[in-house]
Amino acid sequence: MPETYLESEIATQPDDWRRAAEVARKYADLLPEPGERVAVIGCGTSLYMARAYASLRESTGQGLTDAWPASEARLARGYDRVIAITRSGTTTEVLEALRAYDGDARTTVISSSPGTPVLELADPILIDDVDERSVVQTRFATTTLAILRWHLGEDLAPVIAQAERALAADPAPGALRNAEQFTFVGMGLGAAVAEECALKMRESCQAWTEAYPATEYRHGPISISAPGRVVWALGPLVPNFARDVAATGAHLEHDDVDPMVDLVRLQRLCVVRAADAGLDPDNPRNLTRSIILEP
Repeated sequence: MPETYLESEIATQPDDWRRAAEVARKYADLLPEPGERVAVIGCGTSLYMARAYASLRESTGQGLTDAWPASEARLARGYDRVIAITRSGTTTEVLEALRAYDGDARTTVISSSPGTPVLELADPILIDDVDERSVVQTRFATTTLAILRWHLGEDLAPVIAQAERALAADPAPGALRNAEQFTFVGMGLGAAVAEECALKMRESCQAWTEAYPATEYRHGPISISAPGRVVWALGPLVPNFARDVAATGAHLEHDDVDPMVDLVRLQRLCVVRAADAGLDPDNPRNLTRSIILEP
């Protein structure tokens, strides 16, 4: 079977994350300083990366950080900095949010698409070396998050090593290949990445997936777990979580890796399951590279 764009783009991520350190240094003045009040906006995958960054920035004490769907952004709240994330640079909601903003916060956009309208609306960080031909986002999203994590002061070298090991492993081990349903859970960074994992499976292989904070799993979502289904936990487990999943008969998937690495593992699983289902993961049903809404 010929390699899909999705498969080839997934494979570059460890190197992309390494280069992200230099991008973070080069554009440090376009990214938030400690103590600034920050809003991050995006749609779909970009929103989940915004939520991941917001959780990390606040958890490290670097300042209030809100992540907004671009269509719901409330930017008139005294922010010092606004960051927009958009691969295509043409997403209607992002463009409208930036055009409507009349505050005095410094605005930055991270995109991989040169010559697009969004680059004229904010200070640009253009990472076109991680642009993608697949409609399904992988390396642009994770590289954006890697840039932001390096800027927060994280050393991603151990995470990159984990990702390289994940790329060398079986992409569809055990119960994962044929499971009927997946529930992704995590806390903080893990919760945001769990949402992205669920979205990836819906897009690429039309799978039944859900995502929740791990502590919310027992407040209803546990009812969907059963034999032949998977609960995939990203990051550290909350107390007694494994016990409670075991009682449902579902398979608990959990590895001691960074949530971004779990996302790489999941992306590779998507390629396999899409092939099994006879689907084209580069061109998901009802989706295009950019959502451009009619006026």
